[in-house]
Amino acid sequence: MSRPVARYLDGGDPNGRLHLQHGPIDLVIGVDDGGTARKGEAERRARAFAAAIARFQTILDELVSELPLLRAPAEIGGPMPAGSVARRMLAAVRPFAADHFITPMAAIAGAVADEILAAMLAVFDKDDRPLRAYVNNGGDIAIHLDGDAEFHVRMAREDGAALGDFALHAFSPTRGIATSGRGGRSLSMGIADSVTVLAVNAAAADAAVTLVANAVDLPGHAAISRARAIDVVDDSDLGERLVVTDCELLTDAEIDTALSRGLARAERFITLSLIDRAGLFLGNQGLLAMPAAAQPFTASPFSIDQSMERFSNA
Repeated sequence: MSRPVARYLDGGDPNGRLHLQHGPIDLVIGVDDGGTARKGEAERRARAFAAAIARFQTILDELVSELPLLRAPAEIGGPMPAGSVARRMLAAVRPFAADHFITPMAAIAGAVADEILAAMLAVFDKDDRPLRAYVNNGGDIAIHLDGDAEFHVRMAREDGAALGDFALHAFSPTRGIATSGRGGRSLSMGIADSVTVLAVNAAAADAAVTLVANAVDLPGHAAISRARAIDVVDDSDLGERLVVTDCELLTDAEIDTALSRGLARAERFITLSLIDRAGLFLGNQGLLAMPAAAQPFTASPFSIDQSMERFSNA
């Protein structure tokens, strides 16, 4: 197996972003004070990067050693894995296990991001931490914010078209973002182009977004091609469950029906306090799921350019 690789992005500048890669794990890490003038920012960044590099050395090996358990369906009273990342994965999926098929692998990208971020913050006293740090694992992002720091994200379709913008603030409990959908890195049982979920951490968002994206679907529709997961990826944790391999053009009404199914699941997760909010996109349509009391254009940590919950980006 290849060894972990670390390099600086932004022209090799150590005051830019750090890139860590090992096998399928591909991280982009940023550390700064969010524009606030504080002494020692470069030194804090260097310490955080060093901690990230050190912790990253064994993560993939730890996960590989427990793959059979991590690929098995999560059970409320099932065995606990040994590794800290694996434990994060299981903790993230267990709240969903009673009502849904889900394995710890559904939270792997987010859990790795959370673990690296935790290792970075652990080398600081609380009052000396960077005001902003993030670990982006292929779109599943663990975030640290203090003070007046903010984190801005633009959601985009696979073709690069912008779907909407949102910002996280230090006063918000949201510290994790995850995105899933057809055409992403993982197999999907649904037809969503993209679903983005915000939650308390990246692992929780990763687990939830998988299930919300799966719910955006039109079961039995002739325009949707499916295959057994193990026929697409031979060691898939989804086994013989059907995953979407292609989706032809759908009518606006069909798109609306599929998105509404995903919206219902996202809203249920919000009611259960499992996620904070979500954006679901298919074709030229999108839906937002958010708490009833949310004010998306004032203090809400999730802000979409359009002013309606139901909108079209055509």
